[in-house]
Amino acid sequence: MVRLPSALEIVLHELRRLPGVGRRAAERLALHLLEAPAEDALALARAIEQLRHEVHACKVCGNFTDAELCSICADERRATGQLCVVEKPSDLWAFEQAEAYRGRYHVLGGTLSPLAGVTADDLSIAALENRIASEQIKEVILATNPSVDGDATAIYLAHRLAALGVKITRIAQGVPLGGHLDYADAGTLKLALEGRRPLD
Repeated sequence: MVRLPSALEIVLHELRRLPGVGRRAAERLALHLLEAPAEDALALARAIEQLRHEVHACKVCGNFTDAELCSICADERRATGQLCVVEKPSDLWAFEQAEAYRGRYHVLGGTLSPLAGVTADDLSIAALENRIASEQIKEVILATNPSVDGDATAIYLAHRLAALGVKITRIAQGVPLGGHLDYADAGTLKLALEGRRPLD
């Protein structure tokens, strides 16, 4: 077996930590970075550094932004009175690409997962409760992924939020069980949102 330069091994190791990148894909990416003009590789490094320095969570909803508020929270044309609760920003982006929802969002930051040690205190549930009260929310749409953890989180939220007197609905199950919202097509997401049902 050929011994690779240590710097190349480090890059391969870091690339393999990215979602969906295996050994072969990491090798192709690393070779591309080596064979491309040096300025291209350095531009990528600078862009990643800038990303980490400038992009952060929106102080209201948890979406990614480089300002105090994300573009959705800052948009006064957005419908008020509804909050679509999602696990992560990529789920929010999927709904936005589907153009099926014109309200506001709340990003939980994950799901309840006892096996992974994720509890309610690790999610932005308290912030959600504060928003329901302060923004006079009438409906909370639970749009967690249709997985064991996603369903458990939706049920937990439905019980916890019931005391606030808000209507609680769950997106329809057009998304396949175990699927992820950020991989669903726009039509499926639109139907799932339109077919939402009360969650008791």
